[in-house]
Amino acid sequence: MASPSLHHLHQNPFINKKSRDIGRHERPGLTSVSSILTFSTTTETCTSSRKVESLNAVKQLHAQIVKMGDNLNSECLAEKLIHLYLKFGDFRSAAFVFFLGFLGLVNFLARCVHWLKNSIGQICAESGDLWLGKEIHALLVKKGLDLDVHLKCALMSFYGNCWGVEFADQVFEEMPSPTIFLWNEAISVNLRSGLFAKALHLFREMQFSFVKANSFTTVKIIQVCGKLRALGEGKQIHGYVLRSALESNLLICNSLVNMYAKNSKLESARIVFDLIEKPTTASWNCIVYGYALNGFLAEARKLFQEMELSEAKPDVITWNSLLSGYLLHESSEKVLVILQKMQSAGFKPNSSSIATVLQAISDLGLLVLGKEVHGYVIRNGLEHDVYVGTSLIDMYLKCSSLSGAQAVFDYMKNKNVFAWNSIITGYAFNGHFDEAFKHLEQMKQEGINPDMVTWNGLVSGYSLRGHSNEAVALIHQMKTLGVEPNVVSWTALISGCCQTGNYKDSFRFFGYMVLEGIKPNSTTTSTLLRACAGMSLLQKGEEIHCLTIRNCTFEDPVVATSLIDMYCKSGSLKKALDIFRKCQKKGVASWNSMIMGLAIHGRGKEAISLFNEMCDAGIKPDSITFTAVLSGCKHSGLIDDGWKYFDSMAKDFNMMPTLEHYSCMVDLLGRCGYLDEAWDFIQQMPLEADAGTWGALLGACRIHKNLELAEIASKHLFKLEPYNSANYILMMNLYANANRWENVENLRDLMDAKSVNNRPGWSWIQINEKIHVFSAVGKPHRDMGEIYYELYQLLSKIKKLGYVPDTSCVLQKTSEDEKLKTLLSHTEKLAITYGLIKKENYRPVRVISNTRVCTDCHTAAKHISEVSGREIFLKDGVRFHHFSNGKCSCNDYW
Repeated sequence: MASPSLHHLHQNPFINKKSRDIGRHERPGLTSVSSILTFSTTTETCTSSRKVESLNAVKQLHAQIVKMGDNLNSECLAEKLIHLYLKFGDFRSAAFVFFLGFLGLVNFLARCVHWLKNSIGQICAESGDLWLGKEIHALLVKKGLDLDVHLKCALMSFYGNCWGVEFADQVFEEMPSPTIFLWNEAISVNLRSGLFAKALHLFREMQFSFVKANSFTTVKIIQVCGKLRALGEGKQIHGYVLRSALESNLLICNSLVNMYAKNSKLESARIVFDLIEKPTTASWNCIVYGYALNGFLAEARKLFQEMELSEAKPDVITWNSLLSGYLLHESSEKVLVILQKMQSAGFKPNSSSIATVLQAISDLGLLVLGKEVHGYVIRNGLEHDVYVGTSLIDMYLKCSSLSGAQAVFDYMKNKNVFAWNSIITGYAFNGHFDEAFKHLEQMKQEGINPDMVTWNGLVSGYSLRGHSNEAVALIHQMKTLGVEPNVVSWTALISGCCQTGNYKDSFRFFGYMVLEGIKPNSTTTSTLLRACAGMSLLQKGEEIHCLTIRNCTFEDPVVATSLIDMYCKSGSLKKALDIFRKCQKKGVASWNSMIMGLAIHGRGKEAISLFNEMCDAGIKPDSITFTAVLSGCKHSGLIDDGWKYFDSMAKDFNMMPTLEHYSCMVDLLGRCGYLDEAWDFIQQMPLEADAGTWGALLGACRIHKNLELAEIASKHLFKLEPYNSANYILMMNLYANANRWENVENLRDLMDAKSVNNRPGWSWIQINEKIHVFSAVGKPHRDMGEIYYELYQLLSKIKKLGYVPDTSCVLQKTSEDEKLKTLLSHTEKLAITYGLIKKENYRPVRVISNTRVCTDCHTAAKHISEVSGREIFLKDGVRFHHFSNGKCSCNDYW
């Protein structure tokens, strides 16, 4: 596209023919210059005595000047008019005066280059005429002024703001030997555009050119190293600072502290901080923020206390650092406690404080408290802060109040893309896709283009609601609209499938993602590891583990935690412990995963030991930690320890037990045979018992065959979970053991009347790349003949070791012979036998079952491990049984 001609610029109605002739022909002679100076002095007096209060007044003054004829070319006068037009926002008229004055003035450059540098981008961008800047550039070239360093900087700023960084880079490259000003401007332009890696490259090239960066640019580059987690580059720049004797510069030191903190190198951050002679509040804030950001909250609090005793006192930013640290690494409840302390200390929460608090409230689902904070926002005039408004929308959405979110959104005056994305994503996550797309269209009508976040929110919403096909279609639609799906788009799809338990689709869509040439990030691999954990796919999990090593995401704390969780839930506790011990950045989630892993493997004592180690390491446990510890106690029958840690929640950690913790205690008491105590415990609970609590009691009643309490528990469960077949099966088991077959039939009739589907039992085992499923219903396995032959051989051997079939595990009222045949068809036995046939002799057999293993299969598995000399891992529901040399890790307590 050719640049438009300049002739239209001379159509300004304020310019008469005579002035145009002067600009078009020769410049004024010595006499004219003298008259200009005389007029300039007169005009200055006029403008100083007459206050210009409006744009119309400026135009009237301009018209008077035009009528004066050849006096228009006064340098001072042109500059005054430009400044007046800029003052009242008429950028185009300011540009016109600039053009006409520039054409007729010899010394204009020397007097207004500073103005040009600061105003060119503003004039061109806000006038809406991006070609105007290019016309100015053309004039500079014509006049031979394009090599002036300051003008080059002004042009680079204009191109970077209005046309794109590549145009600014082109201006920079035209200079044969760029000076420090040009290098700094080139780096600044790239930084403003978010091209941090490019800015780092330019800084490096600047050093190779032996041009010394100023302190401002050095500070910015150090900040970039923090944002990009570029520790190596940050260290090199630190070396440059030392070589250039800039270590006494406070801004540089603060930036170095911040850079090291963001790269999780707190020792280095502390060394730099300690070398600062007189740390300011900003210096203290950097180090406090660093420790809080990395989860070292005890150290952050200690620094906070030291800061209170220093000359530099804590400010709102210091408190905000603690708020964000507790939100990221400890508990949302603690955020609210810190907020109270902040207000008690006389500090008024600002928009950043409120945004953090609202996120904590969102996590806790405290809608009433969220409304109170909303009231504070309105009373303190923060409702028009876009950041606060977006956080309010998010809070209402996460608290399932779509009407509240919509009300906040409607009240917002300046809706940016973040606000639109929040409301659109909120509707999508709640399954209201028509409303989501309605807002999408309104967003476009408001002149705000949907960005990648908008589309990814919709993809995630569809996937989370089980509409994975629609989510994939949306990804393809993005391509047709010119929006290239990125790793976040695909990860949103994969994660949604994983969260809905649709694990197979997670792996299928990951395959599509790889075919598209998109490299997975740490979030993708963490999601895939969760899918492996959900299906106990050890082999697939090991493959993902290799992927994390190749992609250098292995040391990411989230990935490491996902690996620990995957190996625990896939039956490889040894590998989980190995990763846990090697992990350098263990947060509370990593400790929780490992403690829970030990618990589900029946290692309660080791779980308690690890809990104590966690406390000694200064990591404060959360509610999930106590669930894991209590689970370890209940799976190992550690009743005294269970009481100890349950009581310590409130007494030692100021934490109120939740229903989950109460359920653990009921389970523990019941499993240990203290059914009356479990019943009394439920009666005295401050919270109303839920299905988990009554389910724990019913499970204990089945173990100890207590029909009276079982019937009480089942009545509650049939009301709370009328379609959960497991509750009916447990009661049928109890009635069958008591030979109350009429009650068994009554329950079957009740299930039929309520259309409760009995979940069939199944077990599966992975052999090489293929999963083999054994189910109580459906088509039998193709190798069933070989399996039964081997199973008969095994039964013959284990009977010699004392195995006696336990026919009480069969619920049908039939003959003993039929019950023996039924026991043979239990899916756990079939899967274990197939594993012994197909797996190499040195490899453990790993079987996954969807139901609790019966006593007969458990006894048989112990004997089979002894006669075969093989390790057998059996997962039934949530816990593992490790059979080896005739013994089980659960010690027959499950």
